[in-house]
This record gives sequence, structure tokens and C-alpha cells, in this order.
Amino acid sequence: MRLPSRRHLLIACAAAAAASPASLLAQPAAWPTKPVRIVVPFAPGGTTDILARALAPELGKAFGQTFIIENKPGAGGNVGADQVAKSAPDGYTLLMGTVGTHAINAALYPKMPFDHVKDFVPITLVAGVPNVLVMNPAKAEQYGIKNVADFIRYAKAHPGKLNMASSGNGTSIHLSGELFKTMTGTYMLHFPYKGSGPALLDLIGGTMDLMFDNLPSAMPQIKAGKLTALAVTSAQRSPALPDVPTIAEAGPVKGFEATSWFGLLAPAGTSPEIVARIQQETAKALTAPALKERLESQGAVPSGMSSAEFARFIAAETAKWSRVVKVSGAKVD
Repeated sequence: MRLPSRRHLLIACAAAAAASPASLLAQPAAWPTKPVRIVVPFAPGGTTDILARALAPELGKAFGQTFIIENKPGAGGNVGADQVAKSAPDGYTLLMGTVGTHAINAALYPKMPFDHVKDFVPITLVAGVPNVLVMNPAKAEQYGIKNVADFIRYAKAHPGKLNMASSGNGTSIHLSGELFKTMTGTYMLHFPYKGSGPALLDLIGGTMDLMFDNLPSAMPQIKAGKLTALAVTSAQRSPALPDVPTIAEAGPVKGFEATSWFGLLAPAGTSPEIVARIQQETAKALTAPALKERLESQGAVPSGMSSAEFARFIAAETAKWSRVVKVSGAKVD
């Protein structure tokens, strides 16, 4: 019998070492092998929820696993975001973060349960959207409000008379209203809800008078005639509502701009490989004609930027909204 050469023995030893238990443990595990949770830190029916539910099936098809939406509202998004921050960094729990959870709240809340930079890995910006100033149609008619100028005149003549709903303290919906109050010298009573969905129900029902809602969640109600759109909060008009002016052009509020954004994040320590895969598939889904057109028809602007770009974006937005919070004087106990 011919004995193996020294070279063959070395190759065999190397192969055995590569297959050793320690080596196998070091290999990255397959992902995903079970359903993935996307936590939406607001109630169902709002834009955060709408975007997450539109994206989840596309990611499910790409990865061959179900992406489950879990709504965890409370404290302007902090409750759901905190849950994700404290979850295992294994790729099975993600957050649909917002301008509130990852830019505004750090300046607005005196004490945060998480660090929005250190406790998360940015994956990608999903979309940006303008907000829209909407009123209950019956209330607008009752108060004689047909445009932003009318609105400002009425609010100044009746301070505290108008009830302003929001999706929660610290959201861009809330801060849009606070910025508007500061820039116009008006005063409306603020009523925070646990998401746009329940706030819109009370607005349509007449309990609330107005709201600076995200365009995607307000759009169906505007089209159905259940809400009156006075103006959008972006610098330019929205292609989804071309006949609705911006606040800056509709009234004496030059320079007014307040938009929202939504993006995927994972707990700090999540594998860069997993983060990269989710980013790539999300970007691919957002450029697919069906989803892209669906989001744009609702007033959203799809993105899909890289993790590094999203991190820089969050840093810039944190600085911007910190200034807005300071100027507006908005506070949360």
C-alpha cells in the first residue's frame, strides 16, 4: 500500500482544522432562517406603518422569510425604538425609525431611554415625505378658513381656540406645528396621540380641528374629501398634490420648511454583512416600478441610501432639529 506523501498529509490536516468545531462556530450563520420583525414605534395607520407594510413583503420575497410588522407606540416613538435598541443584534429585530426617534427626540426629551446614535446601526433611508396642514372640512367652513392666511388670522384672533392633533410628542408632525406657531405668533392647543391613525380618526370626527400630518397617511382622506388640505410643509409643492401650495408661498411664513423621513435601523452590533444585505435589497425594492410608483403617488420620495450615508444624514438632521426645538421652545415633561 502506498503511503501518503508529506504534502498530502499537510493538506488533510488543514482541511480537518477548517472543519473543527471551533472553526465551524466562527463561520457566519445563515440569515435569515426565521421571520424578521420590523418594529413600528407608532400605532397602525400612520406613515411609518404604511411604509413598513409596503416594504415588508418585498423584503420577504427577497430573503425567503416573512417580515412581520409589530406596532409599539408610545412616547413619540421612544417605546418601540428602545425595545429595538435593547434587542439581540442578530438581524431578526429591526426598527422603522423616524425623524422623531432619530433626530428630534434627543433634543426634546430631558431624559432618553436610549442613545439614538450609539445604540443603533443605520441601514438605509427608506423615504422622505412632506407634511401637510389639514383641517376638518366642517370646522374650516365654520371658522371661515379657506387658506393659510385665513388660518393665521383666525388663530391670532382666537388664541387657544384651535385644537391641534399630532402623532405624538417629538414627531415631525408635532414640531411642524410648533415651528408654525413660533413663526406666525399663533397659539393652538396641542393634543398628542400614539400615532397618526388615531389622531386622524378624531380629526375626521371633529374632535380635533387641525393637524400637520405626513402626506402619505393624510392623502386618502384628502382625496376622499374627509380632510381639507391648506398647504404642504416642504420647500416645493408636492407632485402628489400639485394644486396645494407650500406654507411659505401660501401665507406670510417665508422660509418655513419641515419634512419627515423614515428609515431602517438595527441594534448596535448587528453584523455588517446583514446590514449590507438588507440595505441592498431595500434599495432594489425601492427602485422597482410598482413600489416606487405606489410610494410616490402617496407623496413619499423613495431613497435607499447606503448605511454610511444614512449615518451622516442622521447626524445632520439631529443638528437641524435640535435648533428647531430650541427656537420653538417645545418641551416634553
